[in-house]
Amino acid sequence: ALVGGRRRSYSTMATKVKAHELRGKKKEELMKQLDDMKMELSQLRVSKITGTAASKLSKIKLLRRSIARVMTVINHTQRENLRKFYRKKKYTPLDLRPKLTRAKRRQLTKSETARRTIRQRKKDTHFTLRKYAVKE
Repeated sequence: ALVGGRRRSYSTMATKVKAHELRGKKKEELMKQLDDMKMELSQLRVSKITGTAASKLSKIKLLRRSIARVMTVINHTQRENLRKFYRKKKYTPLDLRPKLTRAKRRQLTKSETARRTIRQRKKDTHFTLRKYAVKE
């Protein structure tokens, strides 16, 4: 990247964390990485107040984004595991249910719409729709 008219390599800056790389890691590893990043961020904020190079100031933004990525991956995996746990259960928590719209959530299910009363079933069997061959 061009910084101050000079080409600067990313090796000196904090490397950008990629979400697909984080997904393979265990929760403990992610939490440790998150703690390390938060510590580094607090140190950078202190150095910002004391007045240091602009390169460190640009690192703050990169670090904040990386922290957000790690937290997002943690939350996604947690919700995914909860969904797997509640898949076979009768009820699922409200936040894990599909959002849809209010009307769609209140709509009858396919099985409920297909249900008929005994009287309606009798009517359907005894008085079927007649088909006529109409000549033109």
